Amino acid sequence: MANARFAQEYQKQNVNGASPLQLVIMLYDGALRFMEAGKHAMANGNLDKQNYYLQKAQKIVFELMSSLDMEKGADVAKNLFALYGYVVNELVKANVEDRPDAIDRSIKVMSDLRQSWAEIERSTKGGAQNEALAA
Repeated sequence: MANARFAQEYQKQNVNGASPLQLVIMLYDGALRFMEAGKHAMANGNLDKQNYYLQKAQKIVFELMSSLDMEKGADVAKNLFALYGYVVNELVKANVEDRPDAIDRSIKVMSDLRQSWAEIERSTKGGAQNEALAA
């Protein structure tokens, strides 16, 4: 019990201290974790857990969709919205039809996007560190 409480507190501190880019990456990590867990539950024939985990992944993707600024983001936001919509549809298909291949497609899209966000975050950090060294 105590370990779980410490883990929750640690996680809360990570979220509270995270930059907006880091928060986006954390959302991707959570969605990917739930997709993998849903796929595992599907393989084991555990429909309750499969449904639970795939719905959790969908909720995270919906959160990512709702955070898009369609005006400022222009085409990038529109493209992300379309990709997120595709992922949600694949997760629903996976859940309803017990199709692990649909989860795999969702994982691929989200992994690629996560990698792109992580690269942006690294380049942003590197730029900030270089500016600090030059000052």
